[in-house]
Amino acid sequence: MTTAAPNHSLALIRLCVLLMMISRASTATTQSFKQAPKFYNSPKCASIDTDTCSEGAVNVAMTLDVTYLRGSMAAILSVLQHSSCPENVIFHFVTAASRSSSAQLLNTTLSNSFPYLKFQIYPFDDYAVSGLISTSIRSALDCPLNYARNYLANLLPSCVDKIVYLDSDLVLVDDIAKLAATPLGDNPDTVLAAPQYCNANFTAYFTPSFWSNPSLSLTFAARTPCYFNTGVMVIHLQRWRAGDYTTKIHEWMELQKRMRIYELGSLPPFLLVFAGNVGPVDHRWNQHGLGGDNFRGLCRDLHPGPVSLLHWSGKGKPWARLDANRPCPLDALWAPYDLLQTPFSLEA
Repeated sequence: MTTAAPNHSLALIRLCVLLMMISRASTATTQSFKQAPKFYNSPKCASIDTDTCSEGAVNVAMTLDVTYLRGSMAAILSVLQHSSCPENVIFHFVTAASRSSSAQLLNTTLSNSFPYLKFQIYPFDDYAVSGLISTSIRSALDCPLNYARNYLANLLPSCVDKIVYLDSDLVLVDDIAKLAATPLGDNPDTVLAAPQYCNANFTAYFTPSFWSNPSLSLTFAARTPCYFNTGVMVIHLQRWRAGDYTTKIHEWMELQKRMRIYELGSLPPFLLVFAGNVGPVDHRWNQHGLGGDNFRGLCRDLHPGPVSLLHWSGKGKPWARLDANRPCPLDALWAPYDLLQTPFSLEA
């Protein structure tokens, strides 16, 4: 990992920090969140303590920042509300170390809204990774915290064997334990599982420079790669550590700094390392793209089939569209999980 970021990367960090400061000020002065109800285990649930290494725990990892805090709160509520064993869910939140002043706000907000939540917050050295980041098609994708999922195996306790990684712009409508129980098989090279979309144009995720280079275009020669969305993944952390997959992702990011081989932020390195060797997960667990494309964020419909998780990936976020009084039809499915306390809220 580089120790000093190039000038453009430092400028990127400063932009992200500025946006976070503006958002933090807005949150501190205009946003507060209601306390969520407490959810209890069903009788069949195993009893666990607060130890993250407890057998029977469902470990969930998310990034946490002020900008997407409203979405994160809704995602947490949805996980707990639909879990058969909500007291067995342990959250691992990764925050930017460069904004340590935000960590206390985030901790206090979580504790106030979810007083019984089992969680741990981990500071992530976003300055260190900034030197590896290249600009992408949308500036929001370039903030270093988007790359924190690359480092979960290093940040979380070594006893955590498997986690469910979730983005902050989604809600579950099914029991997360079902997703966490996804089998990854005996192949040590199968490090993660996610819904795959093999009808997508996989070549579009990389530049012509990538495909025209004989050595680079052979990257997928021994694999049958399919697109998968990195906002919902089941990750075997022990296998990740054993295979040193963080270094493998770094190598592709370093190459990207020398010659532009992709345009879409943190996703392509995952595709380069894992596509073609991803464990299967039913599409119901990531109805993604509800935020529209990365430029306009237009309304979209659900994919055909059942739904266990709705994901507003893309530019349009449901809370922003609701606040602007320009919601998409599916944003009404997110609204019941919104814990924002408004001046007009009435307590039952």
